[in-house]
Amino acid sequence: MNKESGIHEAILAPEDLQISKAELASRHHIVVQSEGLKRVVHDALKAARSKSTILISGESGTGKELIARLMHNVSPRKTKPFVVVNCGALPETLLETELFGHEKGAFTGATFRKIGLFETAHEGTIFLDEIGEMSPTMQVKLLRVIQEGTFNRIGSAVPITVDVRVISATNKELYEEVKKKKFREDLYYRLNVIHLSIPPLRERKEDIPPLVEFFIDEFKNTIGIEDLSISDEALTLITSYHWPGNVRELENSIERAVVMGNGQEILPQDLGIQKAEIRDNHIEVGITLQQALDSFKKDFIKKTLLLTKGNRKKAAEILDIQRTYLSRLIKEYDLEV
Repeated sequence: MNKESGIHEAILAPEDLQISKAELASRHHIVVQSEGLKRVVHDALKAARSKSTILISGESGTGKELIARLMHNVSPRKTKPFVVVNCGALPETLLETELFGHEKGAFTGATFRKIGLFETAHEGTIFLDEIGEMSPTMQVKLLRVIQEGTFNRIGSAVPITVDVRVISATNKELYEEVKKKKFREDLYYRLNVIHLSIPPLRERKEDIPPLVEFFIDEFKNTIGIEDLSISDEALTLITSYHWPGNVRELENSIERAVVMGNGQEILPQDLGIQKAEIRDNHIEVGITLQQALDSFKKDFIKKTLLLTKGNRKKAAEILDIQRTYLSRLIKEYDLEV
């Protein structure tokens, strides 16, 4: 694999919004290698120019806020505020005050006028994280803002008009919440004009080696380490682990290894991953033993090539096979990396 061309490869998007992998990493902290994440970034860049509402779905730790920030930062609203609200972190009464503000004297303890986050985000973007946790009452109030562009501060009858782009995110299957009558169907369709689904890290393991490299560079600089590598054994352990906490868990693991390791090379024991936690949930039934063996061989060779960054000689040494045989297997399984 030509590393240099990979770094500068542009993510295809409208011509004025094309962006290199290097810029995605350095400016937006998004590391892209897998086709799955490339598609998400491509669609995010296309959607960035519009005013449409966007729903980002994905497991916790997959980087939903990073994608939302990327869209804001390349949009016509990039010079205006980007406001983040965690809808699951506040009770209903506090969330209403945070979003819409209140007038002085609106309730006991309201000793001053408070400007809400929708006003703060005027002409910019508001990112509503964990939208699936919002109460039914707040869902009605949010629906009004999206439909009419107006709301009232608590304690005021005067409507306030705002121009805000709404991006929301959830780690739930939100339409399942609609079917259970826990989330309003009309609000769901208002939020879900454009849908971006971020795959979990276990489904895009091609992203792991460049993410590891990115996090090592980031954390070693914070503690003044100049040269720090990672052992093949540690990287094999990382690519074998299922990462239930996704990129956030990987980031924490690398930070721990950089801070607590020997300062020269990251070893498996530095990562805080228990080998007993490594598992494979992709066992299929209804296939022949030969099909299962072929599937395992293909996956194992692919992971080894990722580990060696496409270096066939090194991969053949790790696999303990002849390089010519490895080349035949790569061709047979269509595994160009």
